[in-house]
Amino acid sequence: MTKTARRLRACLALVAVAAAALTGCSTTDDSSATTPDGLTKVRLQLQWFKQGQFAGYLAAVDQGFYKAQGLSVEILDGGTDIVPQTVLAQGQADYAIAWVPKALAAREAGAGITEVAQIFQRSGTKQVSFKADNIAGPAALRGKSVGNWGYGNEFELFAGMTKAGIDPAKDVTLVQQQFDMNAFLAKDIAAAQAMSYNEYAQLLETKNPATGKLYTADDFSTIDWNAEGVAMLQDAIWANSEKLKDPEYQDQTVRFIAASLQGWAFCRDNVDTCRDITVAAGSTLGATHQQWQINEVNKLIWPSPAGIGVVDRTAWDRTVKIAKETKNQDGATVLKQDPDADAFTNDYVTKALEILKSGGTDVTGAAFTPIQVTLTEGGK
Repeated sequence: MTKTARRLRACLALVAVAAAALTGCSTTDDSSATTPDGLTKVRLQLQWFKQGQFAGYLAAVDQGFYKAQGLSVEILDGGTDIVPQTVLAQGQADYAIAWVPKALAAREAGAGITEVAQIFQRSGTKQVSFKADNIAGPAALRGKSVGNWGYGNEFELFAGMTKAGIDPAKDVTLVQQQFDMNAFLAKDIAAAQAMSYNEYAQLLETKNPATGKLYTADDFSTIDWNAEGVAMLQDAIWANSEKLKDPEYQDQTVRFIAASLQGWAFCRDNVDTCRDITVAAGSTLGATHQQWQINEVNKLIWPSPAGIGVVDRTAWDRTVKIAKETKNQDGATVLKQDPDADAFTNDYVTKALEILKSGGTDVTGAAFTPIQVTLTEGGK
């Protein structure tokens, strides 16, 4: 798919969201809302294909956590042409996983969606370079070729450069990066965008042609946007704002969140089992890559001092500020104004956490320690 085609699809998706919001139309079919054994049918839209990034939800299905809450959950794959917040707003899913800035942009355009649980407490986005290029921080990007995915994924990078006194439109050579590390490995990009749980692992699963052995972390430098103070909130659970007026949907939302969070607590404590669950769910990525993903995602979630899923107001405000003030190379920002007070709520996650705590689930992960993962070539 070309860059123009992808942008066109994204624009059409936003138009569809606005139309759905204004007309109240929905493609939801409530005629068979329960299974023969009385479970409520629920559809969860992912923002990408099934992989370790979503292991907690897959585990909640596999381990029966959703069923214990009276739910039968169907997990819908995402993809390059699927915008989860649009799917949710149009009534084609009951909940969706989406990055906060992107979802807020859709909400500003008219999508009736509300964040009900913040799963990732930290950002997984990095800017990666070869150590020999001496790019130790954002200021060192000046004069370099800098890769970014665009489509709303670039604003931490742009905020970091702006904070370091770099004009993204003039002081660097911006490169439209594909969702892989091929151009970086070919030295066409000096500093490339990578998620800690995915693209960065792809580098460590690749042989260094100079040594014939796999690259190691010592071969690279990384810029962590958490450390630079410009991290934005990423994976969160979003619900349908209009349906949240319905007491039955409110109750369902609490139960859905509780089971989802239980799935993530399970994956914190059972990485290898969740690796196998993810592979069995149909992921095309290999077992060691999935193990790496789950371990790295755990680092983004745990510890959660206030309880997994609680929206931290400071992190929210920072995300909104960056979304309003940081411009990309075209001079555009994610948001034009502050989101309204109903853009997120901790009401449902708070009730969900009480359910889990009463059942003995550790919801903070204060003693969390990541495991050591040994990657193999190709992540097999």
